[in-house]
Amino acid sequence: MSGNDKLEEIRRRRKEWQEKTLGQALERLGISESPNRFYTPLDLDRHDFLEKVGFPGEYPFTSGIYPANITFQMMAEGSAAVVRGGDYGGYGTPEDTRDYYEYMASRGRFGGPNIAFDLPTQCGYDSDDPNARGEVGRTGVAIDTLRDFEVLYEAFVGDNDLDKIASAFTINAPANIIIAMYVALAEKRGIPSNRLRGTPQNDILKELVARGTYIFPPRPSMRMTRDTITYCTEHIPRMNWISVCGYHMREAGATATQVIAFTFANAIAYVQTGIDAGLDVDDFVPRLSFLVMGGSMDFFTEIARARAARRMWAGIMKERFSAKNPRSWIMREPTGGANIGRFNLTSQRPLNNLTRSVIGGVMSSLSGGPPYGGGPYDEPLGLGHSLEALQLQMDAIRIMECECKLGHVLDPFAGSYFVESLTDQVEEEAWREIEKIDAMGGAVAAIETGYMQREIAKIAYRYQREIESGERIIVGINRFVGENELEVTTGRLMEHPYDPKKRADAEEKQIRNLAQVKGERDNR
Repeated sequence: MSGNDKLEEIRRRRKEWQEKTLGQALERLGISESPNRFYTPLDLDRHDFLEKVGFPGEYPFTSGIYPANITFQMMAEGSAAVVRGGDYGGYGTPEDTRDYYEYMASRGRFGGPNIAFDLPTQCGYDSDDPNARGEVGRTGVAIDTLRDFEVLYEAFVGDNDLDKIASAFTINAPANIIIAMYVALAEKRGIPSNRLRGTPQNDILKELVARGTYIFPPRPSMRMTRDTITYCTEHIPRMNWISVCGYHMREAGATATQVIAFTFANAIAYVQTGIDAGLDVDDFVPRLSFLVMGGSMDFFTEIARARAARRMWAGIMKERFSAKNPRSWIMREPTGGANIGRFNLTSQRPLNNLTRSVIGGVMSSLSGGPPYGGGPYDEPLGLGHSLEALQLQMDAIRIMECECKLGHVLDPFAGSYFVESLTDQVEEEAWREIEKIDAMGGAVAAIETGYMQREIAKIAYRYQREIESGERIIVGINRFVGENELEVTTGRLMEHPYDPKKRADAEEKQIRNLAQVKGERDNR
């Protein structure tokens, strides 16, 4: 029987199934339409495995960006092949954050710092600025001067010196200043900048769209990004000069297809900026990285979203920008798979967040990545994570990987009629949105007109209305909240690693530190 004849036979048998087997079941249930769908080869339009899926670590990267994924055991043992920033953290003064890193290292946490900065630092204010009052050291560590950077990095010396670790700087508008401090600190330690590794977030466009810690308008901001690209490419070749972030736009309300389209529209603008500065695409794009896009609890859609995004970015770089280096085609992100965003985690019944994060880990492993899902369960309860929550998060990953063997098979849904069909659908919708932004003149123009901001705001409004109306069910929020439901909690075994007194005293202490630096430095 030929391929076409087989499809016709499936079409005939499906119609027969719908009329008889399914029809009788619906009649018994007293409903007219099935609440479920079943997919067959008829839902895939001329599916070509090599064109649409391929092999992990090879174009088009649908099945994964790596031919073999890093395991949690490799990370835990500090494999020489894995040099990355560690857990996201930071609060109070540089001394407080230094002590925090040293304490976490004493408990076996590994890797360089992934620095959380306070809002004044993120917006370019010194701690003594009146606009910074009440915010110093709150959402992260206060960094005003090179002196602060030196103090923080006292936790990273010897076997953890700057040329042996990777640092992540979660900051955007003043990212170039932070990079300059890193280079200056390295010079003081006698370490050449070409041996430094790290990732500044440096994604100013998503700040303008969704997060708000920008200083300058889009085009002047892009000039600063251009200079960071060119400087890092020439002088810090191991530095990922950007981490393009869909995550924050997803947290603000973007859908699965919007987050792909808006993230890639921004990334296209950055790549074009580097090219316009005179760089060869294959000289700087291999150091372009992505932060995770953050997903919803919509299990299969997020798996399809991760697969479609990898394929689309490979196509953008190969076809649109004519990149020749296969590393330029890779959508480099920390996990490479689907995962859930923090907006799914709730402050009500917070232990349920552990279940949500485990589901995120399953999604990630089934989409071609390792089983790393979401944040610790107490993420919505305040800054920093308790050691108890971190322990449960680590154990969840260990169980998924070591006991359930998740991640042992890469992209297990490759070839699935349903998932391949859904991946094609997500990709098609995302391409339409990218084409719309291209017609506006690209990401910068779309941001200047407020298009991306409006589209995300509309979805966020609709999402909240669905929760409030009960159309969208969130367990423990708008459903299953009766008097017989239990509010399960955990006991505190260890002191929280963020000292509340230090945080409360941080502002005045940091202002005194800054006054001392300004008084003693050689201003000339």
